[in-house]
Amino acid sequence: MPPGHRVAVVGGSLGGLTTALLLRELGFDVDVYERAPATLVQRGAGIGFLPDAARYLCERAQLPLDTLCVRTSRIRYLDRHGTVIHEAAHRYRFSSWNTVYGHLLSLWGRDRYHLDHEMTGWRETGDAVDIRFSHAAPRSADLLVCADGIGSSARARLLPDAQLRYAGYVAWRGTVAEASLPPAIGAAFDDAITYFVFANSHVLAYPIPGPTGSIVRGERLVNFVWYRNYMDGPELDDLFTDGTGQHRQLSLPPGAVAAHHVAELRAVAAARLPDPIAALIQASAQPFLQAIYDLDVPRMAFGRICLIGDAAFVVRPHAAAGTAKAAADAWALAEALKTQATIPQALAAWEPIQLALGRQLLERTQAIGRRSQSDGNWNPADPALLFGLRRSGEQ
Repeated sequence: MPPGHRVAVVGGSLGGLTTALLLRELGFDVDVYERAPATLVQRGAGIGFLPDAARYLCERAQLPLDTLCVRTSRIRYLDRHGTVIHEAAHRYRFSSWNTVYGHLLSLWGRDRYHLDHEMTGWRETGDAVDIRFSHAAPRSADLLVCADGIGSSARARLLPDAQLRYAGYVAWRGTVAEASLPPAIGAAFDDAITYFVFANSHVLAYPIPGPTGSIVRGERLVNFVWYRNYMDGPELDDLFTDGTGQHRQLSLPPGAVAAHHVAELRAVAAARLPDPIAALIQASAQPFLQAIYDLDVPRMAFGRICLIGDAAFVVRPHAAAGTAKAAADAWALAEALKTQATIPQALAAWEPIQLALGRQLLERTQAIGRRSQSDGNWNPADPALLFGLRRSGEQ
């Protein structure tokens, strides 16, 4: 396809930035529109840094992988008393949302990264898409890439029947400065991802880059994720009502969780979790919340419009593959646009493969979630529980 086509990427997070960078390299005229009024921060804390998630920074930007993430060599399981009951060699790489976002945004630049641009709609004119924004003048593009996340307004308009389905549990998350932990506690999380699995719940912890991106021991953070079941309805609504009384559906950021829920979290941690993990949760100053949802879509391409990442498939975090899936969508889109004659033809060729990838990842993460949160058949030695985008154990 000849260069010069105008592309509007709506959503300025990791998937949107990766798409924008790849399409700019193809010679397209690309702008990124982000609805937030200020630069994004603290989305998800720790992330699994699977190959697709790291690919652009390593392959195109030529950044050394070891400067972007923390490597761990072990998977470790504790019992209630903190004794190691299972340990196996397996390499993982962990980064942080802030680290990856900061590098991608620096590579993209600020000139064509438009904050405070919430898309309110569009009109297709046959050979273009005229896009409307809440606080800015309309823009026209030859291709509209919707990377606007789990609460995608684009998906709501294109596929109104595709609705989020609550999985029955939430993820409590938090980070603690490694240097602030007593040495005996910090040692439990060094060079390993550490799990504790008990009735209808599991918690995991691992080291990630520090606030400045440092991967030096003592300058890193330790990240935890604790999956806990809550009934849909009043119980879940109360949990997601913040300290000011405002209810939110999807997540509560650091500092927003009501104080009595934070106190309950710490009390249950002290009563139910191994001492190292309980101490980690006690030390987290501002734990935050993410509700776990499933969502699949029958389509991702619509003429000159497409959905990528969480705007299409919302998958559970158990494969650590959400960031990698968004990046994989972006790479495949760039390849299709490079090899096909027109934008509609490129999207038609791209869509079936990405639909298949999203469906298999969703099914796999649903199965993993059921094993800990309801079925009670989690086996630490089962390779099906390993992280990965296209398959378990992908490195």
